[in-house]
Amino acid sequence: MNAHLSGLKILDFSYLLPGPYGTLMLADMGADIIKIENPANPDMTRLLDCPVDGVSAAYLYLNRGKRSLSLDLKKPGARDVVLRLLREYDIVVEQFRPGVMDRFGLGYEALRAIQPRLIYCSVTGYGQTGSYRDRPGHDINYLALSGSESYAGRAGAGPVPGSLQVADICAGSKNLAIGLLASVIRRMNTGEGEHVDISIADGSFALAALQAGALVDGCAPRPESEPLNGGSLYDFYRTADERYLSAGMLEPRFRANFLAALGVPEVEFSSMSADALAAQKRAVARVIASMPLAHWEKLFAGIEACVEPVRTLTEAADNPPFCEREMTVEVPTVEGTPVRQFGNPLKFSSGTGTASFAGAPMGHHNAEILRGAGYSDAEIEALGKSGILG
Repeated sequence: MNAHLSGLKILDFSYLLPGPYGTLMLADMGADIIKIENPANPDMTRLLDCPVDGVSAAYLYLNRGKRSLSLDLKKPGARDVVLRLLREYDIVVEQFRPGVMDRFGLGYEALRAIQPRLIYCSVTGYGQTGSYRDRPGHDINYLALSGSESYAGRAGAGPVPGSLQVADICAGSKNLAIGLLASVIRRMNTGEGEHVDISIADGSFALAALQAGALVDGCAPRPESEPLNGGSLYDFYRTADERYLSAGMLEPRFRANFLAALGVPEVEFSSMSADALAAQKRAVARVIASMPLAHWEKLFAGIEACVEPVRTLTEAADNPPFCEREMTVEVPTVEGTPVRQFGNPLKFSSGTGTASFAGAPMGHHNAEILRGAGYSDAEIEALGKSGILG
């Protein structure tokens, strides 16, 4: 298969989740990516659990298909290594706070002067401009500031930390991939590179698409006040065996099928008072709580009502639809040990690719990368002795 992004060459200075997940998407589609990591301050995902061949499962997944170069950017001479690589690798992804790469002599303006076609993607919490640009932050902070957590959770109980890093991935990683590829197309048409400024907070704010009315009428949504946050039958319901059932019936026909299956009388939703809705939800909850999850799975298997069980992650991996669509794959580590990972969710008629090796130990590809950049073995040995490579 001819990989979709074959020919893209990227220097990836990102760490943790937002940048690495975005560049993982690109690596799976064939981009040639060098992950540049500080040996004195390694990516924290290396410290997570379930190691295989000494590397955590999360790091192995997030850095799949990326060759590893250890490089201490604070050391004299490290910049020269990056500049040598920049001759061929003309896309940079970085995730430091604004100004850090400038202090290393590796900011956008400095590198653009050397490589005019440079595409330089900066992924930060709050962007390159504005009064928040220098603040630290993580997923929970961006969701909090963007307003979405104010109407999450149960009324009177307050927000709770989510199970997925929605801001990091949806507002960071995905926007990184989209912005980078948009700049690649622009460069194909104009011959010019550019700086792509990705603010995870900006992206989080823009995710509130169905609450766009708040910008028009000034009425902020509240917990359990919206059709999709518990203000309708759309909700989770506990079963007799302490499992949960998701009920996503929004359309009238799905709601009618759902209530009929449970034997709960239907009331026209548009004319339903808050008290009537609460009473109907209690009735639904009582019925669902009377039987175990397996009963409801069997009952709703043949009914169009948008009802599905809440599975554990390990259950999901071995059940439809994921087991049917190659959403788990075995990828070898650089030592050859197969490791089970999430598959590529993008399916193409020309063939769906997954990078050929899992994330590597720190500096595993140092010699290979440096030789490719024109360094002799003697020069590589000298770099090692200087401490630049760790």
